Amino acid sequence: MRRAGRYARAAIAKIDLLTDPQGSGADEAWPAPDLSVVVTLYNEERTLEELYRRIVETLGERSFELIFVDDGSHDRTWAIVERLHAVDPRVRAVRFKRNFGQHPAMHAGLARARGELVVTMDGDLQNQPEDIPKLVAALADGTDVASGRRAARHDSWGRTLPSRLINGMLRRFTGVEIADFGCAFNAYRRAAVTPMLGAIGKQKFTKALILSGGASVVEVDVGHAPRAGSSRYSPLRLTRLALHVLAGFWPQPIQWIGIALGAVCSLLATVLLAYGVWFWIAREDFPGPLLGGVAVLFVLGIQGFILALVGEYLGRIQREVEGRPLYSIAEEL
Repeated sequence: MRRAGRYARAAIAKIDLLTDPQGSGADEAWPAPDLSVVVTLYNEERTLEELYRRIVETLGERSFELIFVDDGSHDRTWAIVERLHAVDPRVRAVRFKRNFGQHPAMHAGLARARGELVVTMDGDLQNQPEDIPKLVAALADGTDVASGRRAARHDSWGRTLPSRLINGMLRRFTGVEIADFGCAFNAYRRAAVTPMLGAIGKQKFTKALILSGGASVVEVDVGHAPRAGSSRYSPLRLTRLALHVLAGFWPQPIQWIGIALGAVCSLLATVLLAYGVWFWIAREDFPGPLLGGVAVLFVLGIQGFILALVGEYLGRIQREVEGRPLYSIAEEL
């Protein structure tokens, strides 16, 4: 209660909490907490109040701030955030003008976090707030990142199978042997996050990006509740995510794909030619159109994949050249 009163007096004194559009941090006169909890939100009106209650009950009297980032919600999410901010000065919030994506939203929260330790999580209550102390405790020995690992996932096979494939790709390309790169429920030392802020948000995997910079990591099993509603990751979105991983974390992918394409096409041509010769000898008729059609379709399929990957690179170059911001802010509390 005394801490809340101190915050209230600071608010009455009209201490300016607004940060610049890319998040330079709050006024130094506002007491810095020990822990920052960053929660990304998108149409979470059904879960937000319960999420807030459980976080506050879990952290108790600990010095913390709660940073909500509303990624362009269309429901009453922001109205609920405003009400929570009005009754609890530990609640800070940012609202985007439109939906920019989870990882730009994560950047907005991390850039504003003032605690020496930072916990990130989704706002849909699949992440269990009661696991926050477990993640924070894992950093007590000086480890940089406590990586949440969803030991018992409550997702469909159509969601978990692509996730396993992408996790395997990230382990191969980053050299970091953790099981669950896709879990957004993690704890970081702010010293490990700050050097990577310039790149966070441009990549789809914030945790993989931080770990690729050499941060030490320990995995922590965390709970995973069933999703309220359908998954936001369609097959098309998961395919684009895989292309993003290839372009973002695989060094020199075009060269490797070119080598693989040449090898596979050469092998296929050899097999098809051998089959054609056998067919010609056995039946005195060479099935040229069939073999040619199969070969053309196969090569076109590979070329389509390479074109998609090149498109990912060109899109990144365009965004860098234009210097577009990661997000634009409509309001900030």
